[in-house]
Amino acid sequence: MNPLALILLIFLPAISTECFEPSPAFPLPLWNKQKHGHSLVPTLQKITTIVDELASDEKYDSTSFSVELTSQTSTLWSHHHTARKHNATRPGTTHVDGRSQYRIASITKTFTTLGILYQHAAGNLSLDDPVSKYLPELIEGEPKSSLPWKDITLRLLASQLSGMPRESMQSDLFIELPDPTAVGLPPVSPKGLPDCYEYNAYQPCNWTQLLPHLKSQQPIFAPGQQSTYGNTNFELLGLVLERVTGLSYEQYMAKAIFDPIGMESTTLRQYFWDVVEGVHAPTGGIYSSSSDMSKYVRYVLTHYNALATGVNWFMPASWSFGINSFYGMPWETFRTDKILKHTNRPVTFVTKSGGVPSYYSKITMMPEYGLGLTVLLGGNNKLLGEIQEAVNVPLIRAAEDLIWQDVDAAYSGTYSTPDSHVLNSTLTLAAYPTAGLQLIGFISNGTDVFNTLLAQWAGLIDSDSGRWRVQLMPTLLYKNETTQEGEIWRLLVTEVRTGKEKVWDDFCSADVDPASYAGLPINEVVFWHGDGVVELPAWRVKMRRESSHERTERLLLQQL
Repeated sequence: MNPLALILLIFLPAISTECFEPSPAFPLPLWNKQKHGHSLVPTLQKITTIVDELASDEKYDSTSFSVELTSQTSTLWSHHHTARKHNATRPGTTHVDGRSQYRIASITKTFTTLGILYQHAAGNLSLDDPVSKYLPELIEGEPKSSLPWKDITLRLLASQLSGMPRESMQSDLFIELPDPTAVGLPPVSPKGLPDCYEYNAYQPCNWTQLLPHLKSQQPIFAPGQQSTYGNTNFELLGLVLERVTGLSYEQYMAKAIFDPIGMESTTLRQYFWDVVEGVHAPTGGIYSSSSDMSKYVRYVLTHYNALATGVNWFMPASWSFGINSFYGMPWETFRTDKILKHTNRPVTFVTKSGGVPSYYSKITMMPEYGLGLTVLLGGNNKLLGEIQEAVNVPLIRAAEDLIWQDVDAAYSGTYSTPDSHVLNSTLTLAAYPTAGLQLIGFISNGTDVFNTLLAQWAGLIDSDSGRWRVQLMPTLLYKNETTQEGEIWRLLVTEVRTGKEKVWDDFCSADVDPASYAGLPINEVVFWHGDGVVELPAWRVKMRRESSHERTERLLLQQL
């Protein structure tokens, strides 16, 4: 066996990869600084037409909505629709715009969790503390609770992994059904039920009613076993925030989140809805506008991995039912390979939905694309799903087309050493929407690396096709983080997918740091765009991007 192959075989698990479509495949796009005049405007104009056609259906005559798309820095597109039919007896706007307020319901949970993350970062609490540390009433006195409070941490609450019941003081069919016995339920007594919210004409509940009630509840799962949607988790987190900060939930939200982000139309006050949420406010009590939600989405997109040490807010905490859906803190994440036309690379949507009767909302963040979408709706909730499909699919496809045009313009080409007659080193890159930014040629000091090291790596991949490529993957890091110069990428040897599929083809264990050379990562590639230079630190070489004229001259010299 070739000595190099023998050495590499030792590192087989680290070097070989069967991840057919590594991602991210491109750096974060800067939509407000598009090169070559590219724009999403034509696509957004088509989307506007489609959305208007959807809303023209008579079943949506009483439905108003606001839709906004934002990048990490500013709103790119907004569209508002005012219902054709109004309830003249109710107050409310007759012209919907970016400042119009909607109930955002369960999107409130993300604000509550953000508040908890702030307090974790400040050292005032820990995500891994049991909730009973801050709410000792849960474990004190009689009767003893059936819920294992000492095992239920703040992190598990935020991730909906606590195993607690979904609701407290609501969604009880005993109250909601006119005659429960008519559907086969037995007659029961209301004795022992709470005296607030649904049980008492929607009088707001307080913590002195909530905590004793929870002590009587039974667990659904053991803590950490399985995520299941639950409002009660966030009611408790809201109480924890009040205990830790000494402020009411409403005061803390305004001071810590609404005011700093500039959310002028966002509040927890009841306005025209005549609903006081009380202890339920942290799970669904916020009112906001599409303009304000775009500000919030921009903040989240630019801070999700910098809110607290060791916390990436977008990372899933557990899987949901099916293979494409995941729970986070408290995000609902969806990954699909059905959107992109020419590749099976998955697209990730980090979302949160909200819904109360007649008000439905959803924020969708696409972190790899630096985009976020807000849909707020009053009326028929079926329109929200139609809008989501009408916007997200063509938007991502158009974004991909523009991104790859820019990647091609910024990276593709041949790079060579300035003194190529002394040191014959060249590197050639090409961008393909189907397969990312690829290394298609690499000569190092006269040696064709494709026939040496890269071929040895490829030979270690358990491949049916025997075909492979070398793809570059951005790490989204820079050699100089302050000036964001020196863009760091990694080379990955990847099998080319064939028509023959096996069950385990979908198993992918990411590994982007296979080996080093004299202490430096062998596959690190650094782009210095200001100088038109690519650097390979382990290879101790810097190469400058050639113009077409320079490349022709070099090839002619090599032929002499």
